[in-house]
Amino acid sequence: MRSVSIVGVGLTKFGEQWEKSFKELIAEAGVKAIQDSGLERKDVNAVYGGCMASGRFVGQEHIGALIADQLGLNPVPSTRVEAACASGGVALRMGYMAVASGIHDIVAVGGVEKMTEVSTEDAGFALGGAGDQETELFVGASFPALYALMARKHMKKFGTTEEQMASVAVKNHGNAVNNKYAQFHREITIDDVMKSGYVSSPLKLLDCSPITDGAAAVLLMPTEQAKKINDKAVEIIASTQASDTLALADRENLYETKAAKIAGKQAYEKAGIKPTDVSFAEVHDCFTIAEIMAIESLGFCPLGEGGKFTEQGNTQISGQIPINTSGGLKGKGHPVGATGVAQAIETYLQLNGEAGKRQVKDAEIGMTHNVGGSGATAVVHLYKKA
Repeated sequence: MRSVSIVGVGLTKFGEQWEKSFKELIAEAGVKAIQDSGLERKDVNAVYGGCMASGRFVGQEHIGALIADQLGLNPVPSTRVEAACASGGVALRMGYMAVASGIHDIVAVGGVEKMTEVSTEDAGFALGGAGDQETELFVGASFPALYALMARKHMKKFGTTEEQMASVAVKNHGNAVNNKYAQFHREITIDDVMKSGYVSSPLKLLDCSPITDGAAAVLLMPTEQAKKINDKAVEIIASTQASDTLALADRENLYETKAAKIAGKQAYEKAGIKPTDVSFAEVHDCFTIAEIMAIESLGFCPLGEGGKFTEQGNTQISGQIPINTSGGLKGKGHPVGATGVAQAIETYLQLNGEAGKRQVKDAEIGMTHNVGGSGATAVVHLYKKA
């Protein structure tokens, strides 16, 4: 297996992109990534694009062909990857494996979603398909409701508080202020979160990630060649994925995400490192309780202590393990198909010292953690400067 590195990145502004079409978002991110790499379109051998629900959101399927067409990459093979909210992360893993195996030398990986073309109710229904349609969505269990069940169990077993969950949102909004691509550029307080109104108790409006439009893209190639292209190459030192039951009712418990725990453990083993070696991580905070459960599953703090760990400031940029320096899904935004790729871009920027006011000091190893649904899919990547 060959070592694989990211050599170029491209990101659109995240938010309500009324003036840009689905196709335009794809083209903007893809062109930026190619230009950033110093490569040319003719150099690209294959494309993997993450997209969850474009059929429901904009009436467009066959996304693989659309991406290649919009970027002028025909006739290279182009494949859509769908894994709910982990679509981007799994697309990155597919691209990584294609280069590592030697099947392709230069691969473009992208992610895109345009979610604001439909009503909030229709968007919620589309997102609900990431869970078990028969036992959850059909009986009215939205995604806020599913994560509320997980939050309630975590609170009952470990004493996690609503204020501790709110501290996740406060931190991530604070980080997003310094990210020009983020959807939200305003700081919030614990009091703001607590007064924002329940969506599904104990989760309030400001505990939830927003509906977002956006796209992200990266270029991958073998590390040895990447280092000759430019001095910004970032090596992917581990890529792992694990699964769990689709329905919450079939899980061993509701207070931890088993697939993330397994994928994280495997990633550490493949890279030959420990959680304490990680300089920073972008984790899947679709809801504030999700970040708390993620940092526990990934070994950054003991099971049950994620709320207290966050409240104490350990996940701040200057803390023990900076989490979601980009603003995360909560502050940066969550165009579901693009999220996993955007996480990799934040890692690329951090390891190259290009994150500006949100830069982590002496960053050496980064991690991304992208989750599909309520945890049925989890994909983890580890990175270092090539």
